[in-house]
Amino acid sequence: MITLKEALSLSKEELNKFKEDLKAKIEARPELNAYIDVNNAGDGIPIAIKDNIQVKDWSVTSGSNILQGYISPYNATVINKMASAGLTPFGRTNMDEFAMGSTTESSFYGKTLNPHAEDCVPGGSSGGSAAAVAAGLAIAALGSDTGGSIRQPAAFCGIVGMKPTYGRVSRYGLGAYASSLDQIGPMTQNVEDAAILYDIISGHDDKDSTSADMNDKVCDKLDANRKLRIAVLPKYIENASKDVKNAYAKAVQALKDLGHTIVEKEMMDAKYDISAYYITATAEASTNLARYDGIRYGNRVVGKNLEDTFIQTRSNGFGDEVKRRILLGNFVLSSGYYEAYYVKAQKTRHIIKDEYSKIFEDVDLILSPVAPTVANKFGELSNPMDMYLSDLYTISVNLAGLPALALPISKTENNMPVGLQLIANAYNEQTLFDGALGLEKQINYTNQ
Repeated sequence: MITLKEALSLSKEELNKFKEDLKAKIEARPELNAYIDVNNAGDGIPIAIKDNIQVKDWSVTSGSNILQGYISPYNATVINKMASAGLTPFGRTNMDEFAMGSTTESSFYGKTLNPHAEDCVPGGSSGGSAAAVAAGLAIAALGSDTGGSIRQPAAFCGIVGMKPTYGRVSRYGLGAYASSLDQIGPMTQNVEDAAILYDIISGHDDKDSTSADMNDKVCDKLDANRKLRIAVLPKYIENASKDVKNAYAKAVQALKDLGHTIVEKEMMDAKYDISAYYITATAEASTNLARYDGIRYGNRVVGKNLEDTFIQTRSNGFGDEVKRRILLGNFVLSSGYYEAYYVKAQKTRHIIKDEYSKIFEDVDLILSPVAPTVANKFGELSNPMDMYLSDLYTISVNLAGLPALALPISKTENNMPVGLQLIANAYNEQTLFDGALGLEKQINYTNQ
């Protein structure tokens, strides 16, 4: 598969031929279920789009039954930015329903398979985007990250996935899960492509009230030789698997060989991150998903009266995981429990952000696992709590609104990718990409 950088130099004839070949490759791998459908929306370089990002005149369903029949009347801001740069949407990728999940098993369209081992999950919720890039069925893709939904599937599938600082990429046109956590980001074959796509989709947007008033770019200033101070977390990774710990040690040695200064730091127990995250995310989700009632748009089940129509539509339209999170969100926001749960979660969120700020007073980047293990087999996480714990190392980044980038480091004995992430301080994407580019070159990972 050619890279995004290489695709930018293709002639129109070469690009058209490439898209014909790409569509044939996608049609030849239906078992992966990476794409929901393939729909070339223009003449530019084809980019796969997660099914919760609005593309005008496309069916956009967030992987849910309740949005069957909905046709988007407008483009998300990131889609317009892509078009201005010569890129075009080229198909919807599969995802966990309303981005709620870590395996892409909760999708209305069925599960996506990991290209490295088809009995394993590709991660989630952006599992379709990750699988498409890893299998050579996409030059690059857009995903969304609420608590690790770009980085975790990127790590499981052996590609690069980047979550920008909150506010650096417009959320206008993104199907909301948890509005204070969501960010759209690039999923690519390498770090440089991620920087290129990030530059294209980032920047201020008047349509997004949380958009940062910044339009600086990183590609022209990429420096893989820049020397940095990088924090490592020996105690924080104690619960990680042997494969993840081995990859972590390999990355630390590579960073030392590059001449970076390694600094040991500590972070508080990640169990507090999980509690704060799931209370915050489900509370916001219960509010955001209240609009899906079958009246204004989407799949409607006609009941005996208006109230019964609401009940039947939502009961039949939402899957089990979405219902579970709506119920939890309504619970923590209820009058008897708001102070005990939601308010405490926001205080904990502030503590997490302060903890990161203190670490970044001394270092430029933090090296962290993405997940405690490599991609698990389907059915292994039958308990929802096990799935929630797989987000152990990613959710604090969203709670603090920081940028982070996952990249592949090594492989297990069974040839499964092991990815780690670098985390930077808010708005320090340049430092993040510089550090990641140097590490990528030193590791020299091949996705074969």
